Amino acid sequence: MQHETRPETTPAPKGRYDEIRAQLDGWRANLPDNFYTADTNLRSSLRTWLGDELAAHEERLANAGADAATALNEWAKETNRDENLPHLRRFDGNGNRTEQVVFHPAYHDMGRKIYGSGVMSLYGDPGQEMIQLALFYLFAQNGESGHCCPLACTAGAIKLLMRAGADELKDRFLPRLLDPNYDTHLHACQFLTELQGGSDVGANECVAVPQSDGSYRIYGEKWFCSVIDAGLIVLSARPEGAGSGTRGLTTFVAPRTLPDGSTNDFAIKRLKYKLGTRSMASAEIDLNGLVAYAVGEPGEGFKYVVDIVLNTSRVYNAFASAGLVRRAYMEALAFAKTRTAFGTTIIHFPLVKRAIAMLRTESAAQIASSLHVTHLAAKISAGEASETEQTEFRFLVNANKYWTSIRATFAVRQGIEVLGGNGAIEEFTVMPRLLRDSLVFESWEGTHNVLSQQVLKDMARYKVHAVAFDQLSSRLDAVTDDEFSERVAAVRSALDKCRAQADELLAFDPIAAQLHVRTWLDRVMAMWQAADLLIEAAAEKARGEDTGKLTVFDYHRRTILENADTFGNGEIAALEEALSA
Repeated sequence: MQHETRPETTPAPKGRYDEIRAQLDGWRANLPDNFYTADTNLRSSLRTWLGDELAAHEERLANAGADAATALNEWAKETNRDENLPHLRRFDGNGNRTEQVVFHPAYHDMGRKIYGSGVMSLYGDPGQEMIQLALFYLFAQNGESGHCCPLACTAGAIKLLMRAGADELKDRFLPRLLDPNYDTHLHACQFLTELQGGSDVGANECVAVPQSDGSYRIYGEKWFCSVIDAGLIVLSARPEGAGSGTRGLTTFVAPRTLPDGSTNDFAIKRLKYKLGTRSMASAEIDLNGLVAYAVGEPGEGFKYVVDIVLNTSRVYNAFASAGLVRRAYMEALAFAKTRTAFGTTIIHFPLVKRAIAMLRTESAAQIASSLHVTHLAAKISAGEASETEQTEFRFLVNANKYWTSIRATFAVRQGIEVLGGNGAIEEFTVMPRLLRDSLVFESWEGTHNVLSQQVLKDMARYKVHAVAFDQLSSRLDAVTDDEFSERVAAVRSALDKCRAQADELLAFDPIAAQLHVRTWLDRVMAMWQAADLLIEAAAEKARGEDTGKLTVFDYHRRTILENADTFGNGEIAALEEALSA
């Protein structure tokens, strides 16, 4: 038998491959092992807002930062694998209906760490949102990971019951909602969206039938129900005989499990197979006489949903977006400092420096504006907010959610570009998961169009923009250091333009105003974040600190606020050099 002769081959350069793999291992080793202690920007921003109060929470934040960077990071990867996603088990072995959602064990390991941090139990002392949202931001650096949405929903339920719930409902549900023990706590969900009414909540048709014991039975369908495994449901429905539109809606809470141990009267049709936030279970459900309890006064339902539940989620959504941006920055920076190409580490290439500078700046800007919103939310929760501050919050909570979510997707894409083809590989980096989650965050709690139209309505009806601009102007008045005077003048000039364009916008015919409000809102948020960054930089200097925030402001001013031409611009190149170091 004749055998084919193989050509001689040169052995693969195994030593070189090992060297490159060691380089990649070095990249992972260069990532922080504590997301809090490594984040000098966050710590400085918290000091600006909290002052000496921060010291009492440093240990809690550092512990959460260590967990987020290590154990939670690994568990988040595990729970997001296709084979480990949540699945539905509607009946037990004896045929009893349970509507159970089964999670990978790592999901529950994550929950024990997250709730054990006190992120929800701190609501027992109203006004602690700064710390709670800082904790949430640290956890969100692993993406939604199955727990960020439940945290936002639970926060909304806690605030709803505290502000509008009957004493009986507070006594029944609040202790477990505030419980930091994951294995005994209660977490909440929101069932608002129906097939015919997503953003158009007034079109909702679920009917609530009053019962002799004061409860209601709710019938109908809910189309997008996130956190379907939750023990407490917050939902909207229309009591029998109520009027149409949002005025006819009432807010209800419903326990998943009834006092006799049976499952409440709802049926899960299927779990949603989503682009992102896949470790968190979302579903379509039928309400077949769901036992529920009204919260607040009839006819005030939509007001409670928006003012308390949705606005709380919008604050959380902004910090979730900020968490994605911060993680993208850390991944890209560590990779750029480690990866070699063409004889040098890629951090030395100007376009990589530009991407790193942009990510660092975007991260700081999102934290700056989101902490501003949270400061207002904390004052409202503590009952200390003036009418002016409540109006400022009404404007900024919608504008900030819109801007942070749309910018986060852009930022994560920039981070992926730094990693090149490796940035698209799920096993290589968290980046693909961050991108998928960011796209979902953009639509949660109001799409960009819905939020911009809400801002427009509030401008016309309540002049919220004028109040918010006056508040921001007063804060700029406090920046009196001569070093900052030219920068303050630049921000004031942008603020004045936003005021003038607001008048133009409101003078347009309604259709034209709807078209142009997003362009105006983009300019407003670029200006607002520039102002917040500058105010933080001035506070840093007054404390004798320097985290590079003034350089961040300068880069934000040139590239975002002023949208300066980068072609041949040596000043911008020098800022990129400084911010990528």
